Amino acid sequence: MEDILDTSADNPAKPLLAPELHRLAAYKTYRRRWYLLGVICLLNCSSAMLWLSFAPVADKTADYFQRSPSEVNWLSLVYLIITIPFGLLTTWILDTTGLKFSVILSSWLNMIGSVIRFLSTVDFIAQGSSRYLCLLIGQCFCATAQPLVLFSPTKLAALWFPEHQRATANMISSMSNPLGVLIANLLSPFIVQEKKYIPLMLGLYAIPPVVACVLASVGICEKAPPVPPSASSVNSTSEPFISGLKKLLKNKAYIILMVCFGAGIGIFTCFSALLEQFLCVMGYSNFYVGICGALFILFGIIGALLLGLYVDMTKKFTEVTKICFCVTALTSIGFALASQVRNQMTLLAVVCSLFGLFGFSIYPICMELSVESSYPVGEGTSTGLIFISGQIQGIIYMVLFQLLARPLSDTIFATCNVDGVDPLDWKVSILVMAGICSFGACCFVLFFHTDYKRLHADTPAISVNRTERETATS
Repeated sequence: MEDILDTSADNPAKPLLAPELHRLAAYKTYRRRWYLLGVICLLNCSSAMLWLSFAPVADKTADYFQRSPSEVNWLSLVYLIITIPFGLLTTWILDTTGLKFSVILSSWLNMIGSVIRFLSTVDFIAQGSSRYLCLLIGQCFCATAQPLVLFSPTKLAALWFPEHQRATANMISSMSNPLGVLIANLLSPFIVQEKKYIPLMLGLYAIPPVVACVLASVGICEKAPPVPPSASSVNSTSEPFISGLKKLLKNKAYIILMVCFGAGIGIFTCFSALLEQFLCVMGYSNFYVGICGALFILFGIIGALLLGLYVDMTKKFTEVTKICFCVTALTSIGFALASQVRNQMTLLAVVCSLFGLFGFSIYPICMELSVESSYPVGEGTSTGLIFISGQIQGIIYMVLFQLLARPLSDTIFATCNVDGVDPLDWKVSILVMAGICSFGACCFVLFFHTDYKRLHADTPAISVNRTERETATS
């Protein structure tokens, strides 16, 4: 389809093969969609790096800024809090003003926030307790930027990519966010082996946001392609914002997906932010915890790549998601058991890998599923509400897990003592986390059913495309 539909200046459209295919002239693709994809990937990756840059080195961050570990957790938690009120505004911005404005605004907020974070370590700008305040302000700017780009992958895929590339494009742009988490899990412990290297880490993490801001501001010139790539993209965001919200809240399948997958987002947020604190009490080092976090993300990206290609060919969104939900629940139970035993480095690494492979890899598939179940409601609105649900649940879980944690009576093996503050025992919290995963999987498998509404809108174009291929090979 792309050979015939690609109408960029360096690849003019080729003539159609039969008169009955003339209606395909209404749909075109452009090579510059790959540039847009690259910019959003870089911005998404840098946003995640800023979000979780402190989690793998929470103890050293607390020591450098002279704060408690719970106050360091707020540097991650602020992302969840800000997304809730700003998320609704973001869905309106994305579906009303367009992809261009959303991405450029996000890039500037992200860059400003990253620079403020670095300035918190400069002596003549911030000293003493004001360092932490400056750092928190920078995190707030970055947190405001995150939903603007985090909600963008489905919009980008719908507006710029044909139906046989949408799931793959969504997978690539969505997985750039966990790639940033992966980099943070590996890079932060590698750089910050002592607290004095915190400024170096913040300086290095400011580079990708600056590059992304330049690329977005200079290279993104259109809010949508001049000619749409598919039939369904013609009606993208045709539904008014308020009317779309009302339709989503009456859509049973969408509500189930929003609650169950939102729970998964919340659990992922807590797992990523608290992994170091979960494991350090059993004697595992920051470097090893970083490896576990990296394996979790790496295998999630590999799984997302394979699943993205598979569902692009088969369109079995629901079946793949239900299977992965079930296996994720089992691996969460495995982590709850393995994390309470010392000297189980291999077992924990395997469990974290499987947790990512089956749990995190369904992230882009669920985003596509949210659009399929809610079409023609705008992609920004349908995906945005799921993220808001995930952030709300993430806050609840983060607070709940910290309330359930108790001071550890035996700290002889712990590697995370901070200035006499004893680490916490997270055993009950981890068991509750596994229970939430299991309950969410059961609810999704039993109650979620939906038609693929957007695919139905594309069916005539898909049929013509299939005929064209058969004609070309005859």
